Amino acid sequence: MTDAKSQPTLLPENRPDVKRVVVFGPESTGKTTLCKMLAEHFGTVWVPEFVRAYLDQKAAPCEPADIPLIVRGQWATEDELARLARGVLFCDTDVTMTVVYAHLYYGECPEWIERLAVARPYDLHLLTGVDVPWVGDPQRDMPHRRHEIFDRCRAALDTSGRRYVLVRGTWDERFRTAREAVEELIGTAR
Repeated sequence: MTDAKSQPTLLPENRPDVKRVVVFGPESTGKTTLCKMLAEHFGTVWVPEFVRAYLDQKAAPCEPADIPLIVRGQWATEDELARLARGVLFCDTDVTMTVVYAHLYYGECPEWIERLAVARPYDLHLLTGVDVPWVGDPQRDMPHRRHEIFDRCRAALDTSGRRYVLVRGTWDERFRTAREAVEELIGTAR
């Protein structure tokens, strides 16, 4: 494993005018759909989940050696799109989710990634509940562990002291809860 001293800080570019909101939770809980809807509603951009495109291109299962590449890719994409954001940037997951899954699949995660995941600033996390139907795809493989993963997600947010809002219910209720939380964050009412 690489020495932590040689790892980049990977902290975001300073854009105080842009609030960063992460849609966070287990697989198949509507994170991507919610990100797209929120970005459209607020007239801004959103950051896709880097790992999905990475694994599609790799055309092989994720391995522990992929984790640092996924982390760097997620943060680079996020920072690139932050330059285009108007007031708020929506992120379809973050590196804390990568940490959760690294522990779930491999029993560990590089310490430097865990440390930087906690240090990277975000203004709000929207934690998606597992009360929606499972929709499978080739990269989703744990429908039987959704509640456990949700508990791990919530614990990660609590442990790191992240501000978050639980988003659950029907699709309309989820969007309304998320929209209202973001409006409160950015100080607007639409």
